[in-house]
Amino acid sequence: MIVWQYFLNIVENKEIKPVLEFALQLAESHITKITEFLKGADFQVPIGFTENDVNINAPRLFSDQFLLFYSYIMTIHGLTAYSLAFTNAERKDIQDYLFECTVTSKELFQKIMELAKNQPKFTNVPSIPSPHGAKLIESTGLIDNLIGDKRPLNSSEISTLFFSSTKTGFIKALSLAFSQVAELEEVRHFMVKNVKLAGKDAESFDTILQQDHLPIPEKWDADITDCTVSPFSDKLLMFHAGFLVNAALSYYGASLGSTLRSDVIVNYSKVFTHAMEAGALSYNIMVKHGWLEKQPEAIDRKSLVEGSEK
Repeated sequence: MIVWQYFLNIVENKEIKPVLEFALQLAESHITKITEFLKGADFQVPIGFTENDVNINAPRLFSDQFLLFYSYIMTIHGLTAYSLAFTNAERKDIQDYLFECTVTSKELFQKIMELAKNQPKFTNVPSIPSPHGAKLIESTGLIDNLIGDKRPLNSSEISTLFFSSTKTGFIKALSLAFSQVAELEEVRHFMVKNVKLAGKDAESFDTILQQDHLPIPEKWDADITDCTVSPFSDKLLMFHAGFLVNAALSYYGASLGSTLRSDVIVNYSKVFTHAMEAGALSYNIMVKHGWLEKQPEAIDRKSLVEGSEK
């Protein structure tokens, strides 16, 4: 929520501003509703983030187009999370709420996409010609794909490679911005390392696409200003990094399961390892500084038994 408060304080584009206002409105309603659910079940409400984690008067760190792109990526993650949470919910009132979240997020996503069509930096997924009739795979071609001629990418591989490059490029650009404004040296160091890792991974996806003469997503580094005053606390910067790394692990895994070309599989395995490395680093930093809240856990029966034996 507080992220969009800062966004609304710096946005100038009159078409983008209403989309950000709608995103903030949804975020505020989610916090209110989720708090009601937790209190109703006598669960601890998370500390989360407060106004102490944002400086809405900080200078502009992002271009207006990047604000829209940020909203696009985060809305994609929201839609994915809500659909998964819906299938795990047993209470009807929570199912109804999560379904409502999906509907409103879909509305936000469509608003973003309608506006993005007119933005020069938003790139469409590469298109391929319609095949002339159905065809069957005649051989696995696993060895050929590694050392010989590779078959062209199929539609699933193109789509996942393109979106993997888009999302990983987003991580790189956001980490670049955060590296400029982070206060703690170890947070800056982490963000600089994340820029290198994410940049290398996005480039690996682009290389595979370009080998088949396919377009690659636009990069957003140039949409980061030279601002060195942070709009967000280091805690919020690291939470962003940790969340996006975890999300990357999810969509790399899903992409890995949808490809049949062995060189692409090898590439996803490499970037998955990079994301694991970044995830471990971000986790250690957040735990060290007391920024990572502990989720509710099952009763520790072992500790209870050991305590009663003393």
